[in-house]
Amino acid sequence: MVSVWCNANNMVLGQIKTDDKSNEIIAAPEPLNLLNIIGCTVTIDAMGCQTEIRAKIIEKEADYLLAVKGNQGHLFDNIKETFKNTAKE
Repeated sequence: MVSVWCNANNMVLGQIKTDDKSNEIIAAPEPLNLLNIIGCTVTIDAMGCQTEIRAKIIEKEADYLLAVKGNQGHLFDNIKETFKNTAKE
């Protein structure tokens, strides 16, 4: 199940059930197609690091805040290094 939560209204705007042989990664872009999110900030767990999901958020003219986990290799390492270098400046 993929849910879309609107923090400003404290309510779920919609939910999409994933197919039995599918997963959230495939279903997540679908609610983005249905919503006007121009100027909004989309928050999503590490699943949102998928290229297609990020591209859809950008296409819809929204911003995003993604969780990144250690199993995301180079991305995680690059982020750690950026924060490490920024803290030294």
